[in-house]
Amino acid sequence: MINVGVLGATGAVGQRFVQLLAEHPWFNLTTLTASERSAGKLYRDVVKWRLDVPFPEQVGDIRVSPTDISSLKEVDLVFSALPADIAGSIETGCAQAGIGVCSNAGSHRMDPDVPLVVTEVNPDHLGLIDIQRDRGQDGFIVTNPNCSTIVMALALAPLRHFGFSDIRVATMQAVSGAGFEGVPAMGIFDNVIPYIGQEEQKMETEILKIMGTLDGGMVRPAPFKVSASCHRVPVLDGHTMAIWADIMDPVEKVREAFQNYAPPITSLPTLPGKSISFFSEPDRPQPRLDRMRGKGMTVSVGRVREGIRFIAMGHNTIRGAAGASVLNAELISTKNYL
Repeated sequence: MINVGVLGATGAVGQRFVQLLAEHPWFNLTTLTASERSAGKLYRDVVKWRLDVPFPEQVGDIRVSPTDISSLKEVDLVFSALPADIAGSIETGCAQAGIGVCSNAGSHRMDPDVPLVVTEVNPDHLGLIDIQRDRGQDGFIVTNPNCSTIVMALALAPLRHFGFSDIRVATMQAVSGAGFEGVPAMGIFDNVIPYIGQEEQKMETEILKIMGTLDGGMVRPAPFKVSASCHRVPVLDGHTMAIWADIMDPVEKVREAFQNYAPPITSLPTLPGKSISFFSEPDRPQPRLDRMRGKGMTVSVGRVREGIRFIAMGHNTIRGAAGASVLNAELISTKNYL
């Protein structure tokens, strides 16, 4: 078993990490960190558990540690659910101290030598860990993209061989993507908010690194462009997006690509039976009906039409955040980086 910790364990994504790791077959959850006001207290006494699954009692007696390197001496790997404004230096310190970091934060995503990985899409980019270690650093940092980019990356993976050059996407993103306190109820009820800070920029840049080509010690960006428009909608969990791709092939071939998609990896505990679930019904996917497919790790695709136009949807705090990071860690473990 590999001893692991969660940085920022009391927040929305931190709680998802705890839920996914509490009974993980490969990882032993030993350390939980939070703010100074929570440090020294039992996890069960400081966390306000808000997930739609029972609190994992087996971790309730873990004593919360402050978020600093001295608290992480007994772990080999940490999962970072820290806010981006404080994650950067802490994650760098962990890597320099010989600890592996799987981060959901945005601080290091676009660093040239840091892999930005969606496990089924670009597993070879983990080779950048070797570049980090060539600098004499025993640990490493591996990031996953932001929640909407992950859903889009998986939805585009079966279409790579069609050679598109222009992607347009309009998102309808759940309120949980902003955290527990992120969107006031009076702001989102009976409303759509047509702006999410920095979200469009992330979708337009991160995807080019993910679907780019690892060439020696660097990633050459993918040769297409993305235009995104992002919106917050009154849905609890599950980001939905309408995607347009300039693919000239017949729509039947695109549907077949979705139906027949098989990822290049297998046999990881968090990997769903189907990374992509394809719907032929005209009114699917829908967040309430489909977000928990594959225990929240499956991206659902439907309404594939001439154009090429289609709908993609995925659970933003599982597939789009903590689950993606745990899946990356499982892949890292199989590559003997830990």
